[in-house]
Amino acid sequence: MSDSNKQMEQNLPLKTSNWFASWFDSPYYHVLYKERDEMEAQLFMDNIVHYLNLPEDAKILDLACGKGRHSIYLNQMGFNVTGADLSSNSIAIAKDFENETLKFVEHDMRIPFKDKFDAIFNLFTSFGYFENEEDNFTTLKAIKESISEYGFAVIDFMNVPNVLANLVPEEIKTVDEIEFHIKRYLKDGHICKEIDFEDQGEKFHFTEKVKAITLEDFETMMENAGIYLLDIFGDYKLRKFHKLESERLLLIFKYPEIFRITSISA
Repeated sequence: MSDSNKQMEQNLPLKTSNWFASWFDSPYYHVLYKERDEMEAQLFMDNIVHYLNLPEDAKILDLACGKGRHSIYLNQMGFNVTGADLSSNSIAIAKDFENETLKFVEHDMRIPFKDKFDAIFNLFTSFGYFENEEDNFTTLKAIKESISEYGFAVIDFMNVPNVLANLVPEEIKTVDEIEFHIKRYLKDGHICKEIDFEDQGEKFHFTEKVKAITLEDFETMMENAGIYLLDIFGDYKLRKFHKLESERLLLIFKYPEIFRITSISA
């Protein structure tokens, strides 16, 4: 690790002080979200890889990879994949699937990688976790600094106007005989989710808190970070983005100077 990265790591707060450190390391996180649509996720991977026209031996970073389901699928497609996540428990599980071209590391996304990648994927609203807005900007710059010269990055985020228009304030979701009592609300520019449940006679409470970052917010951050926003899509089929109707906000970006050189050459 470079001296600058070591200094950055020393200045970052301990991960245990953040809501996501305890919740993502909890086995109940994976219980609650076990029914996520695998086919839809794989369709998105197929579509985005085809759109980016990545070389067969491309190096891909799956940033905030969880237990590695998307990293594993990308590796099965033939790519050299690194999965990175802050959760030590998730990485420990993912490491069971490692091979010569699939590796998993525990990593804070605010810190750039020494290696450079042909594509960096930050999927399924794995951005905007930090309390301090500067940390989100730092994360964006770290992604930029980890892209190879002609590489791309993809952020898959919720479409905030659509989420707020369809927000379900309260619901009860039963998974594996556990009743999760969920409350959702907007507070101080964050979309919050309070999760309460009981298991084996013990009560639990967790919180999810994601910055309500709009397309306009991303555009401002990217301009300030010296990033070129190449394209925007509104769902996993890569259809056109509509501010109110689209469920997702998919951002594809790269270095502006590389884009200009490519355009002139073309």
